[in-house]
Amino acid sequence: MYQEIDDLSTDQFRRFAQLVYDRTNITLKDHKLTLLSHRLRKRVRALGLSSIDDYYQLLTDESAARGQHVEEHVHFLEAVTTNETYFWRTTHNFDMLRDDILPELLQTCRGQNLRLWSAGCSSGEEPYNIAIELTEGMKKSGVFSFRIHASDISRHMVEFAREGVYSGRKIEKIPQAILHRYFRAVPDREGYFAVRDDLKAKVEFEQGNLFQSRDEADRFHCIFCRNVMIYFDRKDQERLVQSFYDALVPGGFLIVGHSESLFMMDTPFVFRHLEHGVAYFRAPDSGASGSA
Repeated sequence: MYQEIDDLSTDQFRRFAQLVYDRTNITLKDHKLTLLSHRLRKRVRALGLSSIDDYYQLLTDESAARGQHVEEHVHFLEAVTTNETYFWRTTHNFDMLRDDILPELLQTCRGQNLRLWSAGCSSGEEPYNIAIELTEGMKKSGVFSFRIHASDISRHMVEFAREGVYSGRKIEKIPQAILHRYFRAVPDREGYFAVRDDLKAKVEFEQGNLFQSRDEADRFHCIFCRNVMIYFDRKDQERLVQSFYDALVPGGFLIVGHSESLFMMDTPFVFRHLEHGVAYFRAPDSGASGSA
């Protein structure tokens, strides 16, 4: 029988918000109360629970069966994070990568295997888009080698991205020539297109928290982290930006979303105004600091 489940109270919201922060460092603002209520109600009904309080008890009960406990935390985090994205979103970022940043990296890092990181890759459009732009860039630069690391906190999104099959709004902005060159129509699934296998092979996906420690030897030439920092408070934004700086090779670049900025942050990044937009730069003299 259908049971009406009330919106979260302020106290309930703050308890769930703390749970989210403890596991992801994402800060849920108060205006997200109604959205969170809607999404948690779906989980409560899916599990056959009576109330949102019962759901909180399930998430915090360490004595619960380990498998169920871990699995539900996956569902919980996927319910509270937004994964709306599509190919060719904010195209000037990709133009900047192909036309401004790539030529510089090929000059300063001559002969190196270029490594890029799509941090918070959601359902995979961004890293595949990066791979396409780098491949297109070879028309001017000549052939070079590259690998793309892509990570997201959502296991479901990572699995979706690995499959590399898209349709509808996700692909509607892709230029037709690019769609035909880098995608293949999926048999018996009208309107669905799969990323070409050789392009998929350039991208490695990983489920993970952006704040987890990384191997110092695992450095990148360029990091994309777009529309992700907006979910963190200022202290964690600065901590994340510092971790990106540490993860870049000297001479590497950080690209953030159009609504994000390192302005007024305490960061060693150097502000670079390029032809197609703004990027942040780790100067070759890794000991030098600059203003963002």
